[in-house]
Amino acid sequence: MNHEIYIARRMKLDNERQQGSPSLTVALAGIVLAVVVMILSIAIVMGFKGEISGKIMHLDAHLRVTNAALGIDENYATVNGREVREAVVNDSAFAPLVESISLVADKSAILKTDEDFMGIILRGVDNGYDWRYLESKMVEGHIPAVSDTAADNQIIISKSVADRLKLHAGDKIFTYFIDSNIKVRNLTIAGVFETDLEAFDNAYIMGGIGIVQGVNGWHGDIGTQVAINLKNTDDLESDSYYLYSLLAENTVQHESKNLFFVTSTHQNNLPFFAWLQMLDMNVVIILTLMMIVAAFTLISAMLMIVLERIRVIGNFKAMGATNGSIRRIFIYLTGKLIIKALVIGNIIGIALCLLQKYCHIVRLDPTAYYMPYVPITLSLPALLMLNLGIILVSYLTLLGASHIISTIKPTATMRFE
Repeated sequence: MNHEIYIARRMKLDNERQQGSPSLTVALAGIVLAVVVMILSIAIVMGFKGEISGKIMHLDAHLRVTNAALGIDENYATVNGREVREAVVNDSAFAPLVESISLVADKSAILKTDEDFMGIILRGVDNGYDWRYLESKMVEGHIPAVSDTAADNQIIISKSVADRLKLHAGDKIFTYFIDSNIKVRNLTIAGVFETDLEAFDNAYIMGGIGIVQGVNGWHGDIGTQVAINLKNTDDLESDSYYLYSLLAENTVQHESKNLFFVTSTHQNNLPFFAWLQMLDMNVVIILTLMMIVAAFTLISAMLMIVLERIRVIGNFKAMGATNGSIRRIFIYLTGKLIIKALVIGNIIGIALCLLQKYCHIVRLDPTAYYMPYVPITLSLPALLMLNLGIILVSYLTLLGASHIISTIKPTATMRFE
């Protein structure tokens, strides 16, 4: 065994002549606090990013196929769902990546009761739509049994819409569609959902695509977009470009008049994902500040350890020990403090994370944060990287602070009793 490590292991952090060093206790508490704050910061930000991106990924299609003329005229900018579906299914490279594909038709509408009214978008979907996420968010009623017939009149609405219009599952609501003339449908509310994503809850109601097709006079293959969800979302931009190229090639081969445009959920929800990227910067700032606090705390701790053992240092030098060797002894000795602080900090930090994750102690305002409580995501790789980073910064800090040992002369230590 290295003699420096052996000596450091035999030495105690506290001065043998004292019951305990208050300065080391404060240093230990400071490092523990820094570790806890860093663990909580990473877990909370990862939780926010996971929850919000998860909501967006479930409520909006991973890939959205629209008519390239979208925006010119609502009734003109349509897509042929059969044409898109055939192109996707017949491509041996892209088809295995697809989890679900659904024809969607959006239509602006006005919900009216005897006391109030509200502008909304009715999103009609066919039977290929994946309802699992919304089903998990139902607070009243059930998911409607959708169809592509105009006779289908069941919808689901958000809790915020239901509260404003004083509606419940089973109620009927007059829905007005205004184009060149006004069309009215008496729709039945099958259920009420709550996703806490205000941009969706306040903007959309959901139902069968037959409702929108009946209002617009479209046949069963026509909608405003084709929603495609993939099994893996790690490379959406490349998948989006591939699908665009596939549809463009299909248009040329079949001499179709349709020109499609493909966008990913990241492109369709830029404000949300830009906000999530800003959270990463906040974490970097917090981690940097906590590392600085821990570094200064370690410097103070090493100075206390050195001052309390200044006669020991003088004895080492008198016996011929080099400055480098003594520095390594005290770096190893202070390393005990770092390891102790890391163990305690990790235990406290992970315990607080688990407490919040399963008990939801800290609550939030869903209208401001898109969720009712602070989300937590614990990641073993992130924890390992954090601890390794703390150890590395601590070592570099101690390496610099230990230079004070080289200034101590054996003759000067005689005054320390």
